Amino acid sequence: MKLRTKIQLFSSLFMLVLILLVNTSIYFLFQKTAADSELEQLAVHAETLTVAFAENPEITNEEASNLINAYLPTNGMIRIIDEDGGYTIPIKTKDEDYRKLPLEYTTAESQTIVSGQNSSDIAVITKPIIWGSGEVVTLQISNHLVHLEETMTTLFYVLVLAGAMMLVPSVIAGSLLSRFLLNPIQKLKQAMIDNTKHDIWQKIDLDNRSRDELYEMEMTFNEMIDYLRDNFEKQEIFVSNASHELKTPIQIVKSYAQLLARRGSENPELFKESIEAIDSEADRMNKLVEQMLSLAKNKQSSNMERVDLGLLSEETIAKFQRAYSRELFFQKNAEDLFVMGNRAQLEQVIYILIENAIKYSSDQINISISKINHDVYFQVRDHGDGIPEEEHGRIFDRFYRVDKARSRETGGSGLGLAIAKIITEQHSGQLTVSSKLGEGSTFSLRLPIDS
Repeated sequence: MKLRTKIQLFSSLFMLVLILLVNTSIYFLFQKTAADSELEQLAVHAETLTVAFAENPEITNEEASNLINAYLPTNGMIRIIDEDGGYTIPIKTKDEDYRKLPLEYTTAESQTIVSGQNSSDIAVITKPIIWGSGEVVTLQISNHLVHLEETMTTLFYVLVLAGAMMLVPSVIAGSLLSRFLLNPIQKLKQAMIDNTKHDIWQKIDLDNRSRDELYEMEMTFNEMIDYLRDNFEKQEIFVSNASHELKTPIQIVKSYAQLLARRGSENPELFKESIEAIDSEADRMNKLVEQMLSLAKNKQSSNMERVDLGLLSEETIAKFQRAYSRELFFQKNAEDLFVMGNRAQLEQVIYILIENAIKYSSDQINISISKINHDVYFQVRDHGDGIPEEEHGRIFDRFYRVDKARSRETGGSGLGLAIAKIITEQHSGQLTVSSKLGEGSTFSLRLPIDS
């Protein structure tokens, strides 16, 4: 069963049950109120007759019979029952059905509704009175509730008609409600099918829509499409760039291998040159693969611990000073610079920033670490050629290099800063660059301090 049918069926059944409950309550409440009113009127009638008998204690049976005829209800009966269960005065009625009512002497006053066998219900008032002879007799006045029956029949048809008139709009409203709720879902479903089959990255039009939960669902879907499209495009670019980067060293290795096959055995110098070139390009491919794997690993969750970034910086700089004959000036402006992070990943960021400065500058390199407010700042400044301002926002992209010719000479792949950027963001930090042409560049790593 479709969701639209379920909504329509549920709303219609709910309204039907509600109408039945309300109309049934109205019907029986009105019936009880009207019946009580009829009994009350008949009780007043009986009281009036009782007062008339009391004012005429010496009344004869014939006079009493005439008095009873004067008070006889249009559709009713009056009878006086003596202690022996007989009639003191003959029964007065215009309807013989009253003779079937039980004949009972009683000294208790009562008001009851008796169900008619083949006619309308009967209201019965029973009241004890003192007869002229001094004995206590039972006065019983009854009346067919003809008008009440006619009124209740009319009310029944009115309630049925009113219920039908309410049920039809509820069915229409249920249909409109289901359409209102399901149309956005249907559009969402169709957009998913189109995106899956046709690869078109289709989004849902949100113009002229109320800001309800369905709007939020569609907006979230559009944001998801944008996210998937961006990541898909980045993946395509990444694969394309990686293929391009690997293609060159592979071609070089293949060319030298073919050259060795043709003339390597005859020319020792060519043999040595080819071996060195193949080894160099193999190292380059190996480094590129390691960096791409590092990008994938850094997306995964890592174990966090309390790391002294100042001490880690000192240890990493000492490794560079032993490996390179370069001037590295380090300045530490605070102690106990603890941050929460993965020690190996943070060391990798520091390594990338220092290695980047060494590659792209030949002068001294200034490194500093300090505490500002609630953050730790690690900065690496070189005195190289600098980076054009329009390139600042792109240097953290994968495989992007400002000076492509120089990068190939130095062995750069364009992945280092992208890796550093990802690691920094995973540590709730920020990696920025400040640079001017001819004045060098300053890379700043900001991390929240762990106090």
